[in-house]
Amino acid sequence: MSTNVSSIPKIPELNKKLLFTAFMLVCYRLGVFVPIPGIDPEQISRLFEQTSGTIFDILNMFSGGALEQASIFALGVMPYITSSIIMSLLVKAFPSLEAMQKEGEAGRRKINQYSRYGTILICLVQGFMLAITLESGGFGEAGIGSSVATDPGWAFRFTTVVTLTAGAMLVMWIGEQITEHGIGNGISLIIAISILAGIPGGFWNMIRLIRTDELTVLGLLLIMLFLVLIVALIVFVERSYRKIPVQYPRRVIGRKVYGGQTSHLPLKTNPAGVIPPIFASSLLIFPATILAFIDIPVLRNVSEALFSNVIFYNAIFAGLIIFFTYFYTAIIYDPDDLAENLRKNGGNIPGIRPGKKTSEYIGVILGRITFIGAIYVAAVCVLPAFLEREPFNLPFYFGGTSLLIVVGVTLDFLQQIESFLITHSYEGFVKKKGMKGPKRFNV
Repeated sequence: MSTNVSSIPKIPELNKKLLFTAFMLVCYRLGVFVPIPGIDPEQISRLFEQTSGTIFDILNMFSGGALEQASIFALGVMPYITSSIIMSLLVKAFPSLEAMQKEGEAGRRKINQYSRYGTILICLVQGFMLAITLESGGFGEAGIGSSVATDPGWAFRFTTVVTLTAGAMLVMWIGEQITEHGIGNGISLIIAISILAGIPGGFWNMIRLIRTDELTVLGLLLIMLFLVLIVALIVFVERSYRKIPVQYPRRVIGRKVYGGQTSHLPLKTNPAGVIPPIFASSLLIFPATILAFIDIPVLRNVSEALFSNVIFYNAIFAGLIIFFTYFYTAIIYDPDDLAENLRKNGGNIPGIRPGKKTSEYIGVILGRITFIGAIYVAAVCVLPAFLEREPFNLPFYFGGTSLLIVVGVTLDFLQQIESFLITHSYEGFVKKKGMKGPKRFNV
């Protein structure tokens, strides 16, 4: 990778993609500081000081601080992710939608369009609830008791809902543009950048804790050591594969002999990547947000119990992570398709008959590594939360989910750059030999 990275400045097309990605991410971060019209900045600061430790902390983390500033990007990408989850479940539940998805690019575009429509509906609901919260100065006992809006009323509510919905759709568009014209998955990069935006604040918070003797230097070193170990574990698992050996028979065409080689079918130890914790967080946030705003004591007690009980909340969170790991792996890996592709290319797994037996064998292997990946993701996301309890008593929140997303997205980003460089090197080799390769646009 280091050799390839040195060649980045020599590739105009890659430079263009990287600059475009950086430009769109900068635009997103600038939008975070644009406030909703009709908001009192001093009151909004007081509101989020009072609501610390509630669902707003999780929403604020995924929005990169946009929520605590009452920004036009306050809803972030979570409505789009929630809509995508619902759409994925509907595709598996309704054969007509599944058939539409299998139609190719046209079918996938229709599914994505339905996801966008769902995003608008979710934004309208969440935007209206956030407008009510800002207007009332909080929800429940967590609030300042006075309106954050300079001119409360239906005009403020309408303006806030439209602004937040437009902001969320703009964030979604930025993510899609990065995916299409830049490098990496746009939505994942936006989430990672949002999380990284909180690092300077966390650093200064640790210095403050050391100065007030709430955290010792030795404790800080142990936390850093634990952090390095977690990062090393994430990198190790995310870069590990289970290789299934594949043999291709010899074929004689004319006077030439083709094939007769041994290859392998690589299956990632964590096939789903960072998607499960993102999906699980989004699925927990959406209903919890609605329960928190509904003025029904029983439902509000359910919401408070869900987020105040660490063991109960993390048990549900871990269960959702495991579910989405299996669910997303089933979407991206189909043992029947893998077996059929091997058969069409003349390949076979040694000792396994082609066809159904190969499909069953791949399914068993995939089930085992998915189980390992699901337990690993759940452990990384859940276990750091218990550092706040006895006997560790960590004086601040240590997010395993955030760490997994940032490291996972960074690895995926670097891997896509490396893949681009390998492809470019292959094309350069083809051009030197005078062969025709796929055409690419060069600046």
